[in-house]
Amino acid sequence: MIDLPPAAKLYLRPIAFADTPVGRDGEVVRLAGGLQWFSAYELIAVKDGRRVLQQAVPVGEVPGALGELAARITAPRAPLTLGERVLRLDQPQLMGILNVTPDSFSDGDQHYADPEGAAAFGVDLSAAGAALIDVGGESTRPGAEPLWEGDEVKRVVPVIERLARSGAAVSIDTRKAPVMEAALAAGAHLVNDVAALLWDPRALDVVVKAGCPVVLMHSPDPAKGPHGGNGYKDVLIEVYDWLEKRVDAVAAAGVDRAKILIDPGIGFGKSLADNLALLNGLALFHGIGCPIVLGASRKRMIGALSAEAPAGQRLGGSVALALKGAELGAQLIRVHDVFETAQALRVWRGMRDAALVTR
Repeated sequence: MIDLPPAAKLYLRPIAFADTPVGRDGEVVRLAGGLQWFSAYELIAVKDGRRVLQQAVPVGEVPGALGELAARITAPRAPLTLGERVLRLDQPQLMGILNVTPDSFSDGDQHYADPEGAAAFGVDLSAAGAALIDVGGESTRPGAEPLWEGDEVKRVVPVIERLARSGAAVSIDTRKAPVMEAALAAGAHLVNDVAALLWDPRALDVVVKAGCPVVLMHSPDPAKGPHGGNGYKDVLIEVYDWLEKRVDAVAAAGVDRAKILIDPGIGFGKSLADNLALLNGLALFHGIGCPIVLGASRKRMIGALSAEAPAGQRLGGSVALALKGAELGAQLIRVHDVFETAQALRVWRGMRDAALVTR
């Protein structure tokens, strides 16, 4: 019997992952309808901003009061309909990054002012294994100057039109309502907003009206910008609570909850220690009941852990973080290096499949 602290908020983080469920009926459960099985939770109780309980609990011994939370963690995530494509979320999928900016931190100006070349690159990303192409026209690197929405539209719309005609699934990476509207009209299927629909007062209305899927990313003060903040006492719990509250608000406004994805915002207003805590604790976010997007590709934290390697030399670290995300059940992994990451995930998937074969 577990003595639950009164008036505490309770959390469950899947732990004790298993290679296979074969021969372990009742001992393991499936994570979000995906490829991972686990045998226990870390039960966390928080009261007055402080963890007052952390205890491992076998999946068959979860207290009844946590039944609904456990059900959200194990429930399969609904597939996303993206134009004529259906994106299943029972295994990790790749979101390929296509920046059409002169100043992005990693690939700035590579595809700037060349819509035809940018679209061709996007088609190549699809062929390499990206299920979704994420087109962005404004840099969100620290210190980047805000871009007038009209210029952002001019950058992204010609690329999106070409990609949509090619049959690719496309998302628009923006925080501005006019850009969302123009991109969706041009053929984009999903909105990916680093401000979680809080930077532009009209953004939420645009998504509600369009009925499209949306990614809500955490940042400390999205109404001001994606960076900044005053630090965290418990970053994993605080980001979870923020995203949970934001998902509830967006769903209450009229967005189908099955079309809401969440992103913990690695690298946005967070220290190296914060980012590592979020990555190690990523499975906690399944408790919100939404697909998880992980964007850690070429981020500064990789340089911090590898002799300050510049952005263009962070492939190994990016793949390592993508595999960590897959292992913890992230459904959509946003990456620059699609071919290499897709190859790594195929090998990872092969090992998962092999574990199901009894000997």
